[in-house]
Amino acid sequence: MNKSLQPVATLSPGESLGTYIQGVNAIPVLSVDEEKSLAERLYHHQDLDAARELVISHLRFVVHIARSYNGYGLPLADLIQEGNVGLMKAVKRFNPEKGVRLVSFAVHWIKAEIHEYILRNWRIVKVATTKAQRKLFFNLRSAKKRLAWLTNDEAEAIAGDLGVGVKQVREMEKRLSARDTAFDAPDDDDDDNAYQAPVYYLEDKRSDPAVQLEQADWEQNSYGRLASAVAGLDERSRDIIQQRWLNDGEKATLHDLAAKYGVSAERIRQLEQNAMKKVRAVMEA
Repeated sequence: MNKSLQPVATLSPGESLGTYIQGVNAIPVLSVDEEKSLAERLYHHQDLDAARELVISHLRFVVHIARSYNGYGLPLADLIQEGNVGLMKAVKRFNPEKGVRLVSFAVHWIKAEIHEYILRNWRIVKVATTKAQRKLFFNLRSAKKRLAWLTNDEAEAIAGDLGVGVKQVREMEKRLSARDTAFDAPDDDDDDNAYQAPVYYLEDKRSDPAVQLEQADWEQNSYGRLASAVAGLDERSRDIIQQRWLNDGEKATLHDLAAKYGVSAERIRQLEQNAMKKVRAVMEA
């Protein structure tokens, strides 16, 4: 998308949404011949003025499409902005030689941008990542006939209509019925509601004495095994492991140790590898 097209499809600072919608609805709709002429100028000659006219004349259609997504609780102005991005992408890719109207071609691009925006912002936790999940996200609520949970027959019918599995339908139904919850209670919440926040009922096991004792015992046992394993190595292998992995300062390089022992760096690497295998064997025993 050319950056020079962006200002034509954005809400001006301080402009109300109602004023914007009135403005785009007042823009005349292009006739078939006018649209084709402008599209040919853009397609064959990269005429940005023609591109701008095509975008401006189709902004009303973006508003119409964006309004159909009002039920997701996101600002209509943001939905329109995202749809306008899709419109500009469609204008850039439109081929007038295909014999279709721009609005028919642009619908896909407009909806795609709006879909992406909704999926990114509807929840803190993303609810749809796969193709099947996206399809269910935008169709499941309209397919449900009532607010209650789906029956087996209803779930199977929806799965068949959308070409997905019944398990995927059930999973998306659970995701859509859930909601984001703040970990901490809001400052203005009353005492009864405040204690429903996860911070009050999710257990912090880090302060559990039993867990701390177990962790300390595990660490002590691991250090003991490591010390025993390293002590069982020959002097040269032990020095290589210490210099390469147990040194508090700068780790020695293979070439440093090769110079120290008068062998090749590859030989040091082999000795290190063999020593590590022996250490692991003792640690895992």
